[in-house]
Amino acid sequence: MDIGVLTVPLGGQSLDDALAYLHGIGVDAVELGCGGHPGDSHLPREEYLDDDEAQDHLFDLLDEYEMRISALATHNNPLHPDEETAEEADTELREAIELADQLDVNTVTCFSGLPAGSPNDETPNWVTAPWPGEHAEAHEYQWEEVAVPYWSDLAEHAADHGVDVAIEMHPNMLVYEPSGMLRLREATNERIGANFDPSHLYWQNIDITDAIRFLGEHDAIHHFHAKDTKVYDAEARTKGVLDTTPYDEEADRSWLFRSVGYGHGEDHWKDVVSTLRMVGYDGALSIEHEDSLTSSNEGLEKAVAMLQRAVFRDRPGEAYWA
Repeated sequence: MDIGVLTVPLGGQSLDDALAYLHGIGVDAVELGCGGHPGDSHLPREEYLDDDEAQDHLFDLLDEYEMRISALATHNNPLHPDEETAEEADTELREAIELADQLDVNTVTCFSGLPAGSPNDETPNWVTAPWPGEHAEAHEYQWEEVAVPYWSDLAEHAADHGVDVAIEMHPNMLVYEPSGMLRLREATNERIGANFDPSHLYWQNIDITDAIRFLGEHDAIHHFHAKDTKVYDAEARTKGVLDTTPYDEEADRSWLFRSVGYGHGEDHWKDVVSTLRMVGYDGALSIEHEDSLTSSNEGLEKAVAMLQRAVFRDRPGEAYWA
């Protein structure tokens, strides 16, 4: 297992400067945005795809800073009811898979996307309850008529290129919790799995280690985001956790994304790391900084320092006492 960083917070720096900084604070791997919401500041997809010279320069930079790429990131909505928006997201995702293949990167991280509730709707519709009955019907439409056909085809594209697609379980997306993640995997192929980001699961009251075991039993964890969340009970007791308060109005929100260790303590994160090892995950713990109470650099540095105490570097030894 190694410590990684999704480099989006460092997008104002050149890739060279970002890698130098991350190497200096003890980071081993980077997750590079190449489209969609993460942007492409450090990996403009169109500049690197099918360009051996650009790719060789990237390899030289990674070697210089003793870094590897854990994943390419392109988070968008390929199931969007607006055809142009969906086509753009689909192109980003397919080209990210092709570029990952060319760069010998195993994984692309993304969202599942979210369709409308019917063929006539214009806005994505996040269905979170089955009643009144038209919501249950909308949910089945989203799965059976939109998501499964799209992702079945996309999964074959990923299989053709030998790349895993790691879907982040996220609110306002069709796949937002582990059972939905497994449903999509079972409807497609083993290339479809989770970018396991616990930050979106904490506020849903999902037990993180149980969820790791649940998906791990099916070898369905392809990547991991190290990102924390704190639920603030003073707000949650009155408004619950389905909170539409803007993220930058921190004092009024029922939960906030936090730097690793500021939502849950070190013992919890050591348990997360241990459970990941139990289910056979040996990839990066890719830190995603979205803590509005601290700067990007301070948040990253505190997260790296804590994970260095939690992560296992060596492979397990023989259980000679067994």
